[in-house]
Amino acid sequence: MKACSTILGRLIALLISAISAIGVAFAAPLLNEVQQPVPTQELQQLSVSELIEHYVKVGLSSNLTLQDANLEVERSQAALDAARAKFFPEASLIARYTRAEGGREIALPLAAAFNPVYSTLNELLVASGQGPRFGLIEDPRFLLQREREQDTRITVRQALFAPAIPAAVRARKAALAANDFARLALTQRLRRDITVGYLNWLQAERATRILVASQSLLDENLRITQSLFDNGVITRDQVLRAKAEALSLTQQRIELDGNTQQLRAYVNFLLNRSLDTPLQIAEMQDDWRRVDQDLDVLREAALAQRAEVAELRSASTAAKAQSDLARSARWPSLALALDGGTQGEAYEFGRGRNFATLSLLLSWTLFDGGGRRADERAARLAERQFELRNDALRQSIKLEVQQALDALLASQAAIQTAFVRQQAAQEGFKIAARKRDAGVISQVEFLDARTALTTAEMEFNRLHFAVMSKQAELDYVTGTPDITGFLNTGNF
Repeated sequence: MKACSTILGRLIALLISAISAIGVAFAAPLLNEVQQPVPTQELQQLSVSELIEHYVKVGLSSNLTLQDANLEVERSQAALDAARAKFFPEASLIARYTRAEGGREIALPLAAAFNPVYSTLNELLVASGQGPRFGLIEDPRFLLQREREQDTRITVRQALFAPAIPAAVRARKAALAANDFARLALTQRLRRDITVGYLNWLQAERATRILVASQSLLDENLRITQSLFDNGVITRDQVLRAKAEALSLTQQRIELDGNTQQLRAYVNFLLNRSLDTPLQIAEMQDDWRRVDQDLDVLREAALAQRAEVAELRSASTAAKAQSDLARSARWPSLALALDGGTQGEAYEFGRGRNFATLSLLLSWTLFDGGGRRADERAARLAERQFELRNDALRQSIKLEVQQALDALLASQAAIQTAFVRQQAAQEGFKIAARKRDAGVISQVEFLDARTALTTAEMEFNRLHFAVMSKQAELDYVTGTPDITGFLNTGNF
């Protein structure tokens, strides 16, 4: 027998090992597919919009705040399952074993009732020449509770009429929908934040390139100015002006480098990565689309697509269900109860020891000091609160759409002017450089041309990315692009 048990244990261990190995073999390709990052060479071939979409997907799968929202949705689902479980019968095993000593003692007054009779009978027997036959008795005594007692039963309860159960299910279902839409709203904000954050970082990187190019021009200008001063062509103040311009540009680069590092750290924070992780630089392209929709059309789209509107609508439904739940407390509840088991001084089963009961349980609270009325009033006030919040949110969304659209249109109009100014500054600087080399213009005029070029390039760079940032903001306030499909794929 022992040998059979050993062989059986070994077979079970081998079977568990084989199942584990098969599970790892099937799971490894899936894990590799999920965890394997996109190669850097592929990222270098992506445009700005494609690279942003890549970072958005990374953020949706790794952002800590979004993971917390996912857990909140799962918690709401668990609460809904718990509410639905009330529709099913509840079975429980209840066992009690008691050892008692002392306590109240019960005495039956039998001695006072029978002893006088027995005494009279004995006297009659003695008078007739017979011996007494009846002895005196004492009052029997016993404890009110047994010294040993057990009660073991299986109890089954099934609700037959309980208005609170369906009301609670409706409330939990609406709360689950509200949390799901809250997660969707958070996802839309995360998309907007990643997009704008990356564009701001990319703008700072390109601004750094502009300053680096200007730095090389200023260094070359300082060299030429120093040479002209050494040959006695210009005075020393022009050399000092060239050095001051070079130092000023160096200070701008230091400030811009710090700002660039902060922007990169913010994007990595949203992606839940190390703050020092480098970001891929996308080449300058026209990654925005021109907006020509009507304001009313955009507002209607925003009210139909913004997750915050659906979230408040679901929260209002949950408040109505809570109001129904509070009103259901005024109704009685009816349940069916079945108890079966054994009782006695020992654990014994059989005829005379087993028992079974079937009961109908009615519960109806007749007075509670006004508690139910207060709960109903609080539920109605909460419902009214959500209605007011919904009205305020709709007005706020309309205002956000108008502000985002106006900002985008203004940026699109300004970038055309900035482009023309940049071209004019480039041509003006080329002419100034040739005149400087020929000694026709002063050093001040050359530095002014260089400053005008840098300013025009920085302004065009700012407006270029401002258009894309404003487009991302308009997409957010109007609830586009729709990412519900991505959420349903379970990729985050």
